[in-house]
Amino acid sequence: MEFSELITIRQSVRKYQDRPVENEKIAQLIEAVRLAPSASNSQPWKLIIVNESGLKDKVARATFSKLVSFNKFAPQAPVLAVLTIEKPKVITQIGGRLKDREFPLIDIGIAAAHFCLQAAELGLGTCMLGWFDEAAVKKLLHIPEKTRIGLVIALGYAAAGYPLRKKIRKDVKDMVSFNSY
Repeated sequence: MEFSELITIRQSVRKYQDRPVENEKIAQLIEAVRLAPSASNSQPWKLIIVNESGLKDKVARATFSKLVSFNKFAPQAPVLAVLTIEKPKVITQIGGRLKDREFPLIDIGIAAAHFCLQAAELGLGTCMLGWFDEAAVKKLLHIPEKTRIGLVIALGYAAAGYPLRKKIRKDVKDMVSFNSY
């Protein structure tokens, strides 16, 4: 598949088939994250694949509430991937302080993009979830108290007939310039 086609078909999927994701495909997703670039090659993430049904449902329920309902589709996904933010190398920490940059946040964004693009190539759908009860997810997955969760990603096969939506994006003239702001 051409990269231009891949970035066109990748979309946030919010309705999934009741079909497990094959272990071989999960292994390919893990490898895609493993190979993601990061500042000073710190690789400041840990990827937790949650595919045990009961546990996955509990984690999914921690992504919405009575007041915040926009992730109510999460329990449909057969897999959730949780990306934690780990301590980067000392050189990255120093560089981040000197340049006032949160390199680990940038790095997990790149890792998440690798995950989602690889999933799209494998015929899988994903949706990045930034809204979740972090304390509840940490407790369920035994994540250390001081470790932050960056993202939860829903993963599975899109429901039959799930529409490929037209991407609504800024016009090129509104998002790029050459040689000055």
